[in-house]
Amino acid sequence: MSSIRNLRTRFLTVAATGTLAALSLTACDDGSGVRAETPSAHTSALTSSVTPAPSGDSSSRDDAKSGASGSAQGTQGSSGTRGSSGTSGASGTNVSAAGTSASGGGRSGAVSGTVTCEGSRTRTVAALLTRPVNHMLLTVTNTGGSTCFLYGYPSVRFGSAQSVPPVIEDSKPQAVVTLKPGESGYASVNLSAADGSGAHGNTEKSLTVYFQGRSGTGSTGTGAHPALPAKGVYVDDSVKVTYWQQSMDDAINW
Repeated sequence: MSSIRNLRTRFLTVAATGTLAALSLTACDDGSGVRAETPSAHTSALTSSVTPAPSGDSSSRDDAKSGASGSAQGTQGSSGTRGSSGTSGASGTNVSAAGTSASGGGRSGAVSGTVTCEGSRTRTVAALLTRPVNHMLLTVTNTGGSTCFLYGYPSVRFGSAQSVPPVIEDSKPQAVVTLKPGESGYASVNLSAADGSGAHGNTEKSLTVYFQGRSGTGSTGTGAHPALPAKGVYVDDSVKVTYWQQSMDDAINW
């Protein structure tokens, strides 16, 4: 009996040990399965949640690049607009045109480049005066379309004379006589000595008036040939002329 009990006890002990071992193994498999599944689920979840993000980022980057490119193109386009505003360099052309207009306006400033009064641009009249005696007045009228200058004094030649009379230096005006179209300038010619002291007098029936240039030496342009009285004018070697004057009164004062 005693040995039967011992055998039963050992059998139960072995059986109990085997059951515990089986339970332990089962528990171990389940635990590892849970651990194996859990990481897999987490990994899958993480993979599914993380993987699209890079794809989305890549797409965003591409869009950003595309947008940047489009923006850059847009910027270029707008710089093209600036280029067209560079066409406002055409306004530079306008300025240039305006500069041309200003230059054209300088034509009105052509007063500084005024032409010299001479025979082809003027009409000259010679008239004998009763007072002062033995004086003749020369009147030169600008018949041209622009202002002209009467420089110096008239170089007059009576008949076939080889020389011209001297000028009265004290009659020199403060400024050059300027004639706008239609205006007149004046000079007087002292034909002979009032007291009869002159010599080599003779009657002349023709007169040529030459005009001086800016330099005051020699003559310029064409001369004028004003008519003299039919009986002519008496001239002696005391003949002299005044400088051109802006007014008649200044001319006949000498």
